This record gives sequence, C-alpha cells and structure tokens, in this order.
Amino acid sequence: MIQQQGKSQYGAKDSISIAARLSSKFGIFLLNTLSRLPFSLLYVFSDFLYFIIYRLVGYRKTVVQKNLRNAYPDKSPQELKAIEKDYYKHLSRIMVEIFKMRTMSEKEMKARVKFKNLDLVTRYLDQGQSILLCSPHYGNWEWSVLAMALHVKAHIYTIYKPLSNPLFDKWFYQTRNRYGNTMIPMRNTLRAIKNSENETSIFCFANDQAPPKDESHHWVDFLNQPTSFHLGVEKIAQRTKRPVFYAEMKAVGKGYYEIEFSPISLSPEQTESLEITKSYADKLAKTLNEAPPYWLWSHKRWKHQPEMAQSSLPA
Repeated sequence: MIQQQGKSQYGAKDSISIAARLSSKFGIFLLNTLSRLPFSLLYVFSDFLYFIIYRLVGYRKTVVQKNLRNAYPDKSPQELKAIEKDYYKHLSRIMVEIFKMRTMSEKEMKARVKFKNLDLVTRYLDQGQSILLCSPHYGNWEWSVLAMALHVKAHIYTIYKPLSNPLFDKWFYQTRNRYGNTMIPMRNTLRAIKNSENETSIFCFANDQAPPKDESHHWVDFLNQPTSFHLGVEKIAQRTKRPVFYAEMKAVGKGYYEIEFSPISLSPEQTESLEITKSYADKLAKTLNEAPPYWLWSHKRWKHQPEMAQSSLPA
C-alpha cells in the first residue's frame, strides 16, 4: 500500500490569512457539531438548506436550468422545473449526509448503502486482479466509495481534486479515509498506480466533470449535445489491462442507497479509441434519464464546446 500519495496536499503550516484560518476553524467546528446530530434532525436542517440555497440565494440556478434545458430538450417547462426543485432538495440532503460521514459507524453505513451484485467485481479481486471503477457524481458519491471499503479486501484509491482551503481539505481527507481508503490528488494518479502495482487494488474515478479547456479535445454525444471527457480512465485501462466497471447508485429512500455494478470493458487492451469513454457516457446517460435529479447539475459541465461539434463526434 502506498502512503505518501494519499496525504492531503496541504500541510498544517500552509499559509492562509488569520481571518481565513479562524473562519475555517469555526466552520469545521460547525461541521463536527452537525455530524453528531441524528439523521432525523439533519434532514430537518436540510430543508432549511434547501430554502437558503434554492429559494433565497439561488445557488447556480441559471447553470442548472441551462444544463437541464440542453440535456432534455423534449421535456416541458413544468417537467424541467420539477427536476430542478428535486435536484436542489437532493443536493441539500447529501450535504448533511456528507457532514454525517464524520461520525457514522460502520454498522450504520452498511445499513444505508447496499450492494446488489458486488460479486461481479470481487471475483476479479479474489483472483488478484486490480480493477478501475467509474463512480460518477450521482446519488451520494461520497458514501458509495466509503461504503465499498467495508465490503472488499482490496485497497481502494479514490482520485480527487484537493480543496484550495488547507484546513477544509484536511477535514474532508480525514473523513473520506475513515475506513481505510486512500485519497489520491489527480496529478498523482499515474504515480500512485505505478507504486501500487504489487497489490490488488481498486482505483475509483468520477470522470464525469468537464476537463480543462486545454484538455477538451475528445468529444462524445452525451445528453443530446457534444461533451468533452477526460480520457485518463481509458488510457490507464488500456495500458494496465485492468477491467473497468461502472457503479450505478440508486436512491431507494431518504438516506438509503443501492449500488449495482456493470462492466464497461473487461479487455480494455483490445478496445478502440474512445470506446471505453463512450460506453461510460452511455451508461451514465441511461442512469440520468431514469432519475435525473440525483446528478450534480450545478456543475458547469458544458462550459467548453468544440469548434465543429457535430463533425467531431464518433460515429
């Protein structure tokens, strides 16, 4: 197991202003306090958050509305409005669920996140075969990886983008690693894979957010529009021959989820360019079409566009 790659990118002595440090410490105190509340009270608090971020502030409302209109051009304004409201309600709920991660017991996590066909991936792990897992920002993506660590023997590495605030980054890092996972900053992905070659592992990627503009060169048809995707998972899979799986997380009740796995590519070294990426995009689109509100619609997913969108899409 690699240790140095999993550390938060920020140390305790990183320089931030005194005011920022004090406000951050107070914010962390509030997070720790909220985490100790029972779910019944946390969901009451989530209703208050919904009023603040949706009704009062309108957090990224124009982004959400534009994304929904472009993704579902055939839906009526009333249907889009219903999805919009449900999205903000879900966003408010997962915020308090993420707070709760700090103090949730293993028993409680197992009760709230179930796995439908975990044997599909454990059969590879039991044979010493490492895998790659695509787990998008859908449902409660933070719980999905945390819960999986309680059910598999392989070490789980989660690729993430560190927060700019060192104190909050440290808090989230410690919270996400409670059950033995290791968080890997995106820039250290290849080094981490190289250093973990001698162990059976799962590398988890979200891979559904927009790449930087200078990396937006590869486009697939996703939700009725040309969409750029990171090719990191595809390239790593082809190079390492690790099977790639998709983790579909469904909300089955307030604070309860079920995860089902399906293969994206079992022989990635035999795939053509964009084949793995397009398969992932198709699976994600199917998930979203079945239950739209549970994705991260407030992300500026389509902020970059190709110069000649249609002609650049694969057949």
